[in-house]
Amino acid sequence: MTNPTAAALIARSNRLGADPRNTNYAGGNTSAKGTDTDPVTGEPVELLWVKGSGGDLGTLTESGLAVLRLDRMRALVGAYTGVDHEDDMVAAFDYTLHGKGGAAPSIDTAMHGLVDAAHVDHLHPDSGIAFATAADGEALTAAAFGGKVVWVPWRRPGFQLGLDIAAIKRANPAAIGCILGGHGITAWGETSEEAEANSLWIIRTAESYIAEHGRPDSFGAVLDGYTALPAEERAARAAALAPHLRAIASTDRAQVGHFTDAEVVLDFLSRAEHPRLTALGTSCPDHFLRTKVTPLVLDLPTTASLEEQLARLDELHEQYRADYAGYYQRGVDAAVAAGTPAEELPAMRGADPAIILVPGVGMFSYGANKQTARVAGEFYINAINVMRGAEAISSYAPIDESEKFRIEYWALEEAKLRRMPAPKPLAGRIALVTGAASGIGKAIATRLAAEGSCVVIADLDLEKAQAAAAELGGTDVAVGIQANVTDEAQVQAAVDAALLAFGGLDIVINNAGLSLSKSLLETTVADWDLQHNVMAKGSFLVSRAAARVLIDQKLGGDIVYISSKNSVFAGPNNIAYSATKADQAHQVRLLAAELGEYGVKVNGINPDGVVRGSGIFAGGWGAKRAAVYGVPEEELGKYYAQRTLLKREVLPENVANAVFVLCASDLSHTTGLHIPVDAGVAAAFLR
Repeated sequence: MTNPTAAALIARSNRLGADPRNTNYAGGNTSAKGTDTDPVTGEPVELLWVKGSGGDLGTLTESGLAVLRLDRMRALVGAYTGVDHEDDMVAAFDYTLHGKGGAAPSIDTAMHGLVDAAHVDHLHPDSGIAFATAADGEALTAAAFGGKVVWVPWRRPGFQLGLDIAAIKRANPAAIGCILGGHGITAWGETSEEAEANSLWIIRTAESYIAEHGRPDSFGAVLDGYTALPAEERAARAAALAPHLRAIASTDRAQVGHFTDAEVVLDFLSRAEHPRLTALGTSCPDHFLRTKVTPLVLDLPTTASLEEQLARLDELHEQYRADYAGYYQRGVDAAVAAGTPAEELPAMRGADPAIILVPGVGMFSYGANKQTARVAGEFYINAINVMRGAEAISSYAPIDESEKFRIEYWALEEAKLRRMPAPKPLAGRIALVTGAASGIGKAIATRLAAEGSCVVIADLDLEKAQAAAAELGGTDVAVGIQANVTDEAQVQAAVDAALLAFGGLDIVINNAGLSLSKSLLETTVADWDLQHNVMAKGSFLVSRAAARVLIDQKLGGDIVYISSKNSVFAGPNNIAYSATKADQAHQVRLLAAELGEYGVKVNGINPDGVVRGSGIFAGGWGAKRAAVYGVPEEELGKYYAQRTLLKREVLPENVANAVFVLCASDLSHTTGLHIPVDAGVAAAFLR
């Protein structure tokens, strides 16, 4: 049963974390001190419950709390030998844990344990960081808050910062909290309610002060030619830029993208001061650890053509990589000069931007997965809000480059990265599956998502596509869209939707189809055209639109055709369906030959009749095929199984398994292949 003190802490944390004005996602930490019963002695024991490393206040649960014995945690003061050794104190937290200790303690644990208050909140509100990054932040803190809030000069989070804040609280008994220079705020109280009220008072007072005393035009005048494009034109230009931008962001390793054209971003990029401010970089560690120190900013007006933008972006990317390498080397040189052996410093993690800003269009953010990319964008919006507030009441003055390097390449940050689970096989890849609201397509989408891919589920039925996507998780995993693959414009819109949702495209599954079971004499021209429009023409349209993206991204990719054993097997009453499947099968060979130079693999899968869950079979095809073979429709799957060598019914999941194998790294050298998934039909053996 959860301790009442811990339960109150979780409730307070969730309330604070639910409002983005209070703190950013996964930003800040909260704590509570109280007593529990020692299970060994049966005696009361004083404990510290504190949000553990990597958690999020808004969604915090008991498992996300680190639990420490307060007496042992405070005893670490005697073991502390100064700032040159404070990283060692994080390892020492392991010796203060109560029982298994819960989540891993974060670097801010000392702040919570050493401050003499029962409840402590450390938060990253935009308004508070605006004061923390203002050039005259100390004077502004005194003016806005009086003696209730104390200024603390920038210090890297750690044991010494905990000692500093504890000393400041003792020296200022009337204070309810402090502004941490370059970083955020900390507040405290003797009850959970008091700590929460004090945190909110600091945040709201900061907001009010900026609103009442700040300049409304803190980002400067609007620049000619930098205002936002109309919404439709903006989306079209974003989709056109997306493949090229993903190539830029993925030079070192493939990234997933997120696009936003929020008004706050568009307004910032239209203002005269945005070049100066973006060059200064972000300040709060939570911000720049996710956004990198600075973004890549396109320095062209919205009147520039797409070709001009792409050419300039390439130039800016080359310069960005050179600048980041210089930043890294300066940090290494400074660390070595201070006594850190070079071999102990982490290698450069990549020199590509995490944030790309395009005036008039919006912001593209990147990360190892969709959530990371989305959160990076959210953090940069936090940074924009911070800059606006700091410039309104003063001038924006973030922590300097050397301090940013010390945090970005901190051994403790490197240890946190090493604790992250290994990525799934398809992590960082983005898939578009047609006809994916049911049957084979849905099974494929489900498998790809389970293996780490982001998935766009395209189907004629929008409602079913969205429902299928919802089953896979939130929009960080899958989105559902409507698309008729026979319509060139709708196909392009589907590819654009993938680009705007996830920043790119890596895997394309041509699965959309239907079937009409008719003999040659019964097949009409309309029947023939329908079959070929959906599967032969539809696959061509999807592959062509996708290939443009795959080539521009320079990341290779996979195109998979769900063909059929009927592409090589001649059966009765199936002329239109089998002919178009043969067309698809040869498209595989043709495209494999054409796209190989770009690293794009093109393969096919030949299933036997997949009855269970199939929209085609449920739509009348099953009844007609059952009539051809003289079996009840409900026994069609068993009939198909008995005519195979393995005597097994082919299920949608069997086809999905083959798709995964083709797209995973083990078959990285395989293209132009057709894999039978038919349980063994000798007449359909490939020759």
